[in-house]
Amino acid sequence: MRILGVDPGTRCTGWGVVERRGSRIAGIEAGVLRLGADRPLEERLGLVYDGLCEVIERLAPEAVAVESIFHAKFANAAIKLGHVRGVALLAAAHAALPVHDYPPALVKRTVAGRGVSDKQQVASIVGAILGWTELPAVDATDALAVAITHAQAARAGDAALLGRGGGGRRGARRTGRPSRRR
Repeated sequence: MRILGVDPGTRCTGWGVVERRGSRIAGIEAGVLRLGADRPLEERLGLVYDGLCEVIERLAPEAVAVESIFHAKFANAAIKLGHVRGVALLAAAHAALPVHDYPPALVKRTVAGRGVSDKQQVASIVGAILGWTELPAVDATDALAVAITHAQAARAGDAALLGRGGGGRRGARRTGRPSRRR
């Protein structure tokens, strides 16, 4: 099973693709969509959509795992993050891929063994799990951690985890994507 993990962000959105091969998880590719803080939000959302659609088309994941929104101190920041997350869900929906979401603490607990691990700990452990000596940017390793969490949940058949956030849509994959107005 090939899984696209997404770590939504308004300045940088991380993505990572892993593949579960029996009991082993292999890293396929990872990267960061750098959106720039100076651009209007709608432009950044367009970049996220285009970037994730390109990744989906090129790497052909069978499922998408997205980090869910945590309780932010500032409501406006949480709302903007929700917009980015919504665009990631839209890209997955247009490719008819099932979507699963995981809270950040669960991702950290699954990958690092504790729900309060820092980003560097998570990055190091993701590298060890995938056997990567060179690590991508932290946003990308966070996205890989989300994908690994889904791979572990799917392998274990954990219905409680897989059901979080709505299990997604199933069906034939669309070959094209709708055009966006510019």
